[in-house]
Order: sequence, then C-alpha cells, then structure tokens
Amino acid sequence: MDEKTQNAVVEELLNGKGYAVLPQVFSPEEIRQARDLIMRFSDRDTPKATHFQGANAEKLHLQRRVWNLLNKGRIFVDMVQREPIVSIMKRFLGSEFILGSIAANRLLPGGPGQELHIDYPYWDMYKRESFPAGINPSFPLNAQVSILLDDFTEENGATAIVAGSQKLGRYPSDADRATAKPDRLIGKAGDAALFFGMAWHAAMPNESTADRTAILIQYLPKFVKPMEDQVRGLDPAVLAEASPLLRQLVGLDYPYPQILDEAEAGNAEGRVS
Repeated sequence: MDEKTQNAVVEELLNGKGYAVLPQVFSPEEIRQARDLIMRFSDRDTPKATHFQGANAEKLHLQRRVWNLLNKGRIFVDMVQREPIVSIMKRFLGSEFILGSIAANRLLPGGPGQELHIDYPYWDMYKRESFPAGINPSFPLNAQVSILLDDFTEENGATAIVAGSQKLGRYPSDADRATAKPDRLIGKAGDAALFFGMAWHAAMPNESTADRTAILIQYLPKFVKPMEDQVRGLDPAVLAEASPLLRQLVGLDYPYPQILDEAEAGNAEGRVS
C-alpha cells in the first residue's frame, strides 16, 4: 500500500466514516495458526467477562475473551507488527505509538450482541465530568484493529458501526442507540478492519451455527496509559527476542514516569565524577 492510500485511510478514520477494511492482510496459514490457538485457550479457560453487554449479561458464557496474546504464540507478536497497519498507525497516532491491548473475542452460536459504545480511553465518557474540558475528536487517542479469523457476516454478528459518529465526540445515549442505523463490518477471514475508537460500534448477536472470532488490537499514542500492562505481563522469553518495534509497542522505550529527584541526583553524580 503506497503513502497516498495510507493517507486516505487515515483521513477516512478521522474525518470520514471512521472505519476502513483492508483486504487479506494475513494469509490463510496465519489465520489458521491464530484461530487454532484461540480455540484452545478459550476452550480451556473459564469464560472471561466482557463489556457493554447491557441486557445480554446472562449469555456471557457464549462470548469469550483471551487476553495477553503476546505470550500465547509468535503469530500474535507478528500480527501487532504487520504492514501496512503499522505505517497507517504511525500516521494516525504518531510515529512512537504503542500497544494498548491485544486480545481475542470468540462469539459462539447464540452469543449476545453489545450496546453501541466507544473504546478506551473514551469508554467511560458517559461520566463527562471525569474528562478534560474541551476534549474533542480533532486528534485521536485510540485506534482499533480487528483481524478477522472467520468471515464476518450479518448473520454471525459482524460488528456494527455508525458511520461518521467519531466526529460527534461523545458517548452514545439511549436515544442514539434507538435511532442509529449502523453499517456492518462485513469481511473475509484474513481482512483487517481499522476504526477510530470514538466511533459508536458494537458486536452484534451471532445468529449462525458457527463461531465468529477475531483478534482485537488497541493502539494508542505514546502518552496514553495502556489498558493492559504490557511491560509486567510480557514473558521474558518474548522480550529477549523483541524487535525495536515491539519494544516501542510495549512501552519499553518511553522514559516516563520517572522519579526525577533520583534522575537529577544521578546526573549530578555523573558530572562530579
């Protein structure tokens, strides 16, 4: 993908529909590897609580999350570093962007949908008083990437997203949910759906007879605290082989926060010696 096309995707995320689908970013073999691992972990582990379920909480056992994927297979380390996604994120979030989270969402047949919502760090923006005055969508604090491990169809609960809603800069109200006419992120296994996390979106119910599974990646500007603690959670074996890009993504190269008294003292000792 050339620079002109990458810039067009960034413009679409920020000022257009708020989303874009990149076809066949991942090969069938990569998708098979990732899907096999997610099936194994989500069958073995206790189902994890998910968010924005509304009245569907009684069906949580039909929606399963697998967290901390960097430790669960080399394929996931590769996925967070894939072009052209990385180049688009550099343009959208800044060249030193970081990884906020990488997880999998497996929606079993009969699995519930979600309420329209926005994503971290905006996701509790219904508490408007807890956010800074004047916060607005003129620059992004989040980008979401969904890697489709199964084909996404209307029947199996393809993500709903309200085109242009990221420009409103607010949490959707009950009235918004009642009147919204969202698009659906339809795609094939191997596609990557990118969207600005301030766009109103939701997983929809899986009314098919098969699973609908995706890898969910959250990218952030370097100064936003990540949702998952990538530094403490990363397996030392993964860290030992980390590329410069992966070190950046997990926040190892960002120097803050510091105890600046200690930093100044160390500098002073260095000057004396």
